[in-house]
Amino acid sequence: MRVGVVYYPGSNCEQDAVHACRLVGLDTTLVWHKQESLDGCDALIIAGGFSYGDHLRCGALARFSPVMKLVERFAAAGQPILGICNGFQILVEMGLLPGALLANDGLKFRCQDTRMQVERTDSPFTNACAEGQILRFNMAHYEGNYFADEATLADIEANGQVVMRFCGPDGERGVEHNPNGSIHDIAALRNRSGNVMGLMPHPERVLDSELGSSDGRLMFESLRNALTPSAPAEVAASVGPVEVSIDV
Repeated sequence: MRVGVVYYPGSNCEQDAVHACRLVGLDTTLVWHKQESLDGCDALIIAGGFSYGDHLRCGALARFSPVMKLVERFAAAGQPILGICNGFQILVEMGLLPGALLANDGLKFRCQDTRMQVERTDSPFTNACAEGQILRFNMAHYEGNYFADEATLADIEANGQVVMRFCGPDGERGVEHNPNGSIHDIAALRNRSGNVMGLMPHPERVLDSELGSSDGRLMFESLRNALTPSAPAEVAASVGPVEVSIDV
């Protein structure tokens, strides 16, 4: 099984994502934004960083890169896609995830550790977690304040699309535990089908306890589980067919 890590001019986390995948035994390759084929890829990670220098709006230019037409088809085929930080912003700009990412509450760049509580484990990215488990990740962004209008938000909640929410050490929620002001404390969100997920904190930066947390490894172990034929039936179903041929 191979994971493709999509990156752009200005990306700076693609090598971290490659390392994280290889650490759990996943064959991984880099996918440049001008690439015209995703042949051989069974899952995608949209890397973090500052694609195109965040000009106009975070992810607004990357959304039109040639590879993104293939990414749209990949998502429609039910294959797993994870957008981390700038990758989340790009997925929202593409319309593969609902809502918008605004400037952080307080209009400050936030670089800090943060905690999130897992709500959904029937996901290709959280199946190795326990429901209610609290994960500690690092975040570093200016525009990570998730927002959706009332109708969209009601639809998201009704369909169980919130995968993780910001919280305190014991799972408590409140403004003091929400680092960017995201509505309903939303930290990780998936599409209706469950195969596309985005989050602003960086799991690829917390792979070893010497770095302050090894919780990020769970997300990559989850992806490995989902791509393995022996994965639980409910997880395998959530990622669609394993082999997809995508041509321009």
